[in-house]
Parts: sequence; structure tokens; C-alpha cells
Amino acid sequence: MTKTTTNSKTKKILLNAFDMNCVGHINHGLWTHPRDESHRFNELSYWTDLAKTLEKGLFDGLFIADITGVYDVYQNGIDLTLRESIQLPSHDPSTLVSAMAAVTEHLGFGITVNLSYESPYQFARRFASLDHLTHGRIGWNIVTGYLDSAQRLIGENGLKDHDLRYEQAEEFLQLCYKFWEGSWEDNAVLKDKQNRIFTDPTKVHQINHQGQFYRSQGVFQVSPSVQRTPVLFQAGASPRGMAFATQHAEGMFIGGDHPDKIKKQVDQIRCQATEQGRDPEAIKIFVGITVVTA
Repeated sequence: MTKTTTNSKTKKILLNAFDMNCVGHINHGLWTHPRDESHRFNELSYWTDLAKTLEKGLFDGLFIADITGVYDVYQNGIDLTLRESIQLPSHDPSTLVSAMAAVTEHLGFGITVNLSYESPYQFARRFASLDHLTHGRIGWNIVTGYLDSAQRLIGENGLKDHDLRYEQAEEFLQLCYKFWEGSWEDNAVLKDKQNRIFTDPTKVHQINHQGQFYRSQGVFQVSPSVQRTPVLFQAGASPRGMAFATQHAEGMFIGGDHPDKIKKQVDQIRCQATEQGRDPEAIKIFVGITVVTA
């Protein structure tokens, strides 16, 4: 699908479906409609059928949101959250990817993971493994969290300072880059049966990282995947979040209810990307829409 711009250039329209591994994602209450089947979100066939439908419809990807924690501020509790199934219960989105990849060939998968509650090594290993299994169709939506309930779940009193969370995110990502890009050389894996050499030891290197938030020493366990680094998504809107996103992201999500507002956001993103030394057109920008059929 293409559109013609005012300067006669053609640009591809990239379409991602937007969902969450739960009953009530954004359109709360829709699960009560007689034809709605989102209550089956805990059945694998629900997701594999969706993946096949999206691929048939020529969607580029399925983007899956996620939160750590629950919404417990309204009326000082979670009664309404539970009764209406407002993103509760919700399950881990990364568990769905392998099955959906197995029934599709082209559909990409953007998975939201909150780095504040992850170990960089275990996270990098999981996503590198998924990149292998999807043949390079995995992406990561980088979030740093916004719920105090999430902090309490992991044994802390409340959210860290906003900008400090982004400092931690910066180091988290730099360490992941070392795992994904720096530990194994491209031709390290030989699979030489005759000489009994699967991997050339001289082409696998130890990572040594001593930082403010993380320490790591050793060899990454996953051999180079198709992409090495997954596609990176971000939705930072604050000055610190925007600086982080325009430095690292390949796709950015923005909101907006009027073309003029959206244009202002896009121009700002392109300008900051240029200041970061990047091609401003290298960042793909996604705007959320809700389509009501029939």
C-alpha cells in the first residue's frame, strides 16, 4: 500500500496491529459484546489465528503492549480493574511469539518489555533466541515503567526519578548492544563436522562491563541471530525520553488528534534525530488509529 506525497515521492504505509495479552487492552468493556472473543486471550489458537489473519491482510507487524503492575489508584483499589478486566489478568507477551512466527512468514512482532525489572543479560538472551526462531522478525518496545504498583511488586517503595530511569535505560541498552553485537564475530559458527569444530573459539569474545547500574563479565550464550539487535521501538515524549528515542529507536509511537499537532511532533523528532547525527528519515513514525467497521 502506498500513498503519494506532495513532492510526488511515494512512501510505504507501515501497518501494525495493536493488542495486549489480556482481555481489556484499550477499548475497555468490548469483551462483553456477543461476538467478541478476547476472553480467549489465554488460548494459543486465539493468537495464531490472529497472526494468520494479519499476514493475510498484509499487515507489517503485530505490536503487543504490556505493563508490569496493576491499576490501583482509582477508588484506592483494584475492584473496578478486576470487575471490568482492565489489563488484568494480563500475561507475558513474549510467550506468544514462537507460535505466531511458526504460522506466518512475513509478519513482524513488536514486544513491550519494561527494562526496569529485567536483567540485561537474561533479556538479551531471550530476545536473541526469539530473533533466531522468527528468522529476524522480532522487535522490542523499550519502556521504563510508570506504575508504583510495579515497584511494590518487586519489593521497592515507588518509582525512581523519571530521568534516572532513562539513565538506567541508556546503560541497559548499551550492555545489550555489547551482548548482541560484540561477543560473537559474524563467521564464528563453522558447523564443521569433519574437523569437529562447531564454533571457532578465536572469534568469540568476553564482555566486560562495569557500570553505574549493571555489571557483567563473560561470553554471550547466543550465537549471532539474523538481526543481532532487534528492531527498537520507543514512545518517549518527555525531553529526556525524546532524546533517548531519537538516539536509539527505529520506530516511534506518537499520539495526536489533529494533523497540525502530529506534524509538529514529527518535525520535532526529525530535527532531534538530525542533531543526534542520524538520518531523520531513518525513524519510522507510527500514529495510533481506531477503526470502527460496519
